[in-house]
Amino acid sequence: MAKNQQPIAKRCRALGISPAVMGYSKKTSNRNPGGKMRRKQSEYGIQLTEKQKVKFIYGVLEKQFRMYYEKAEKMEGKTGENLLSLVERRLDNVVYRLGLCSTRREGRQLVNHAHFTVNGKKCNIPSYIVKVGDVIAVSDGSKDTNRFKAIAEADGALVPKWLEKTDKLSGKVIALPARDDIDYPVEEHLIVELYSK
Repeated sequence: MAKNQQPIAKRCRALGISPAVMGYSKKTSNRNPGGKMRRKQSEYGIQLTEKQKVKFIYGVLEKQFRMYYEKAEKMEGKTGENLLSLVERRLDNVVYRLGLCSTRREGRQLVNHAHFTVNGKKCNIPSYIVKVGDVIAVSDGSKDTNRFKAIAEADGALVPKWLEKTDKLSGKVIALPARDDIDYPVEEHLIVELYSK
């Protein structure tokens, strides 16, 4: 399985996003503050940056992201919004949004290690797309671990309106994510323009 192992702070600075979007609220970097004195970006460069930004935030590589785009194109509605909805509904992202882990990368690892169930069945596929009505919970064998005990005792994270937290260690998908549920700046029409060339 291929994975992206680029340094978070360096990549965030290059793409112009806050490390808080990745779940790293304490990471800041003041090195080389005037280092982005480059020439004006081309239209293609701007489109490519938007695509790389979304891929980096969700931890998706090119082949899978292309597959999401093709699936979004066949769905009804705007292709860009469908694409963002698909990547937002990935199981590793849903686990992060429910506050059951601190970053999407950690969510991916915990899902890989089968710490979560979807509708009562263990699921170890981070790219699993959740549907409306799915119940995501920590598996019974994992509830006793120190990691999840700390989460159960901590104050709950802010959960987006398309998810509902049923208790400290479980949640339910009550709707599909809308465009305004995306909490970072992205211009999805640029990604659609890039792929439709």
